[in-house]
Amino acid sequence: MRPALRFLSDDAIRDILSEARDLLCKLGMKVYHKELLALLSDHGAAVDSSSKNVIFTNDIIDKALKTVPPSFQLYDVKGNRTHDFSHYNVHFTPASSALNIIDAGADGMRKPHTLDFIRYVKLVGRLKYLAAQSTAFIPADVSEKIADSYRLYLALLYGEKPVVTGTFNDGGFAVMKAMQTAVRGTEKALKDKPLAIFSCCPTTPLKWSEHTCADIMACARCGIPVELVSMPLAGFTGPVTLAGSLVGHTAETLSGIVISQLTQPGAPLLYGGAPAVFDVRCETTPMGAVETQMMDCAYNEIGKFLNIPTQAYVALSDAKVPDAQAGLETSMGAVMAVLSGVNSISGPGMLDFINCFSLEKLVLDNEICGMASRIVEGIEPREDFPAVPRYEELLKEQHLLISKHTRRYLRQEHYFPGPVIDRTSHERWQEQGSLSLVERARREVERLIGEYEPSSLAPEIKKELTGIMEVEARRCGMDKLPDCY
Repeated sequence: MRPALRFLSDDAIRDILSEARDLLCKLGMKVYHKELLALLSDHGAAVDSSSKNVIFTNDIIDKALKTVPPSFQLYDVKGNRTHDFSHYNVHFTPASSALNIIDAGADGMRKPHTLDFIRYVKLVGRLKYLAAQSTAFIPADVSEKIADSYRLYLALLYGEKPVVTGTFNDGGFAVMKAMQTAVRGTEKALKDKPLAIFSCCPTTPLKWSEHTCADIMACARCGIPVELVSMPLAGFTGPVTLAGSLVGHTAETLSGIVISQLTQPGAPLLYGGAPAVFDVRCETTPMGAVETQMMDCAYNEIGKFLNIPTQAYVALSDAKVPDAQAGLETSMGAVMAVLSGVNSISGPGMLDFINCFSLEKLVLDNEICGMASRIVEGIEPREDFPAVPRYEELLKEQHLLISKHTRRYLRQEHYFPGPVIDRTSHERWQEQGSLSLVERARREVERLIGEYEPSSLAPEIKKELTGIMEVEARRCGMDKLPDCY
């Protein structure tokens, strides 16, 4: 039996959906995209061209919900399926877009560079429980104008896992699509086997920017999946109550679904988000707060109710270093997310309110993801009934260490973590150098990166990717790309 966690009754979900529809059909959304405004008007929405406010109709919402795919798949650079976003399947990926990195060789945070990102890609490819890579942090040694496409370029050049990414600069989407098409060979092949998911974020409360609308529409036309990431802050840009902020989150997500499905019925998407509570004491947005994690799980239930695959920014921490707080917040979020059945869980590796990334934390979080994944497998009898023969053997031998039953089911039943998790005796721990958690994690980072094997992507495709990126860099004023080590 798969264990499960729920925060909302079906009646509560219906109430939230009803209130969200009222927001869209009475107050409306600001939509700053001329083509989209015309499309919405053509489908019956009341559009005020001067204020950019759109009053939706229940008919538009209903039609959009009917065409959203209940699932889709994601594939690696070799075309192998890595993700099945259906039912309660869960997949972990690192969080995205940090501005800083923890340098293992020094104290405190610093700005990351190209070599840091390459090391990250090499590492995440070796972590078993992270099904995808992400554009995790922003290298500071390139122009901001190419920061999005450059990260995707490095991820595809050095890694093989699919990528959770996004673009926040005008003109970036075309370049990022061209790189994915280069890997797949044709636009049809890319549509048939998606390689990346694009994050698309409304501006809370109740706004869609021109750039984000353009990205949702472009992705829909190309068959590139998007995750809709609404980010209300309970007590600041949303009601202080969790249910009240969920209404705003639902309205913004429903409007994103309409944008996607009016553009291209059947376009794949994830019902996602990154809501948080607002801590009035510190004026911060704690992603590791238990209420934040509760909202993530709750809107996942709404997405499941609508038969749409889901995503959440959870399993991360607001701590400033990989410490006990980081482990506490990350593990709690990961466990809650898998028990809720969030299909795409984005968070491992992240610290400091999604501002700082840590390779050491990523290694530790991989173990958290493995343990959380074991939880949802539940407890199932495996030739355990009748029990008498097993206990007869135990009484006779005084142990079951080499029993056929033990050898058959040991690795199915027991999760064995890697060396970053210490399970040795105190004496053995001392003999091995009395290493702390962070010291073990640093050692594991270097070991895994040292075992990196180059991507099997064909050399001519790597050359094409580099050519695309060099053209974009020159267009944005860079003479050359940073050296890749």
